[in-house]
Amino acid sequence: MSQDLYELLGVPRDAEPDQIKKAYRRLARQLHPDVNPDAETQERFKEVSQAYEVLSDPQKRAAYDRGGDPMGGAGGFGQGAGFSFTDIMDAFFGGQAGGGMGGAQGRGPRPRTRRGQDALIRVEVDLAEAAFGVTREVTVDTAVTCGICGGNGAAEGSQPKVCETCRGQGEVAHVQRSFLGEIRTLRPCAACRGYGTIIPEPCRECSGDGRVRSRRTLTVKIPAGVDDGTRVQLSEQGEVGPGGGPAGDLYVEVSVAPHQVFTRHGQDLHCTVTIPMTAAALGTTLSLPTLEADLVSGDAEPQTDLETHYDLELRAGTQSGAEHLLRGRGVPSLRGTGRGDLVVQVAVETPTRLDGRQEELLGELARLRGEEKPDGSVKPSHKSVFGRLRDAFS
Repeated sequence: MSQDLYELLGVPRDAEPDQIKKAYRRLARQLHPDVNPDAETQERFKEVSQAYEVLSDPQKRAAYDRGGDPMGGAGGFGQGAGFSFTDIMDAFFGGQAGGGMGGAQGRGPRPRTRRGQDALIRVEVDLAEAAFGVTREVTVDTAVTCGICGGNGAAEGSQPKVCETCRGQGEVAHVQRSFLGEIRTLRPCAACRGYGTIIPEPCRECSGDGRVRSRRTLTVKIPAGVDDGTRVQLSEQGEVGPGGGPAGDLYVEVSVAPHQVFTRHGQDLHCTVTIPMTAAALGTTLSLPTLEADLVSGDAEPQTDLETHYDLELRAGTQSGAEHLLRGRGVPSLRGTGRGDLVVQVAVETPTRLDGRQEELLGELARLRGEEKPDGSVKPSHKSVFGRLRDAFS
């Protein structure tokens, strides 16, 4: 090769290593045989690769600059030159191969100890428990660190040993010859499966995995304001990882059972009360139970400071479908700020069976009100803007 190596790469003689590497990457992408398969381009690619081999190695570059043989009398360029697979990938994808053209750089052994997976369980609670919070004990079946080997997977009295095949690297090199020279690739060691160590005597309790299944009981505090599907996170209470690695998280998903009286919409509660038509016409006061009443029922300890009932006053002439808003009597916010409302809808019940006296009294009431023969006129449910303005001024 008579052409100057610096000219081949298109860099000055005082070029920094990064400049040389960038120039080689650019030319390799243009001249690689997969891109330009003709013989002339292949020869040019080989020359550029040989130039990079010399200029990327500080000792070979120094020998070349002094006018000596950069290959040390090894028969000239191309004789015994070792191009690693990592260097080719470095040229095309910009990877940080390092180490020049002499050999492939690996990732090292993969660790036996890894983080465990997260676990999920479901807990059903009542609406009152979801609204005001509750503490529950749950039983979980997860992987825990093996108590015999302490997580290292080796039988008692033994320890993992360094793999003799890969010498603890977890990888072995495979060399393949091509027109570019030797292409070295690294593959996981088959003897140790890439760990770099071998367990000659696995623990009988965990079979070398470092963990075993175990059932345990945990106390879960469910905060006030949770809704159906809310998940409570318990850090590091999930599955222990292989090799006794750190545990994942445990998620407790809340399932809220339906309530006999109240239905929930966000932070608001809704319920319906049914009253007879006489109470709707004359007005009445109803004593309605609160959601707090559920907290003092059953096996729970009595809490006398809770308001278990409240009085709802219905004015005379209350219509069926009327809604009453009771502020601050809904579900507390999960963030701890404020509380929702309770919406009470009134349903007026019309009697279906009347005795003679009742019919007589209702008939007399209809005569007094002039409602013996109602016209049954149908009124529009929606008025236009002009209709509403007319009604407002009439």
